[in-house]
This record gives sequence, structure tokens and C-alpha cells, in this order.
Amino acid sequence: MNDRRPAEPKLYEYELPGGWRVLAGRTESDNDRLSTRLANANDFWFHVRGMPGSHVVLRVDDVEPDREVVRGAAAIAAYHSKARGGGKVPVSCTRAKYVTKPKGAKPGTVQIRREKVLTVAPALPKDADSS
Repeated sequence: MNDRRPAEPKLYEYELPGGWRVLAGRTESDNDRLSTRLANANDFWFHVRGMPGSHVVLRVDDVEPDREVVRGAAAIAAYHSKARGGGKVPVSCTRAKYVTKPKGAKPGTVQIRREKVLTVAPALPKDADSS
């Protein structure tokens, strides 16, 4: 029997203070799966503006993250981008429900609505294990 389901995406996974989970795609295909299939509607979605980088998702359950948690996830998105060495960089942030993939677009290409831009320095959480 031939199982044609795509392989599970390979993701970087981090924990921010307070137990918040952050996921980042490793490849364009991983970004696609993370953004369009794995992210829940109310999760926060991040991507550095105007250059290649990972799609990053901050998992949200019942409690809303505070500003510092959101900025921490944005810093992870900046870190996993071509802007890693560039000082402070603009990072797009929206809810995952506002991220869509245009029909026929190449892997990793999405459209977003209700974008907020955060300017952050690229960083990983202290004690990060990018497994």
C-alpha cells in the first residue's frame, strides 16, 4: 500500500517564559504546512518583512500572551531569517486565521491580512534548544 501523505514537517521548537510554545519552519515546505495546516486560527503568526525566513507560530490556547511574549516570538522569526545579523528588523505579525496560500503559489508563499509590524532584534530564548 502506498501512503502518499507528506512527511511531518521538521520544525524548530522553543519555549518562552510562562510555558509559551513557538514553532518555526525549517524549509519552504515546512513553512507551508506550519502556516496552513498546523497553526490554529487564534495562534499568532510571524515572518520577517521583505526577505526570506521561517514562518513562526506562537501557540495560543485559552490565555492571551502579553506583549513581551509576542515580541519574543517575533525575535525568533527575525533570528530564523536572512536578517539575523542586521540589528533591529521589522517582523509581520497576525493571527494564523489571516494567513492564506494563494492558489498555485510556490511553497512558502502566503498572503496575510490584518498585519501588525513589530521592530525587534533577532534572538532566541535563553536556554534555547532548537530541536
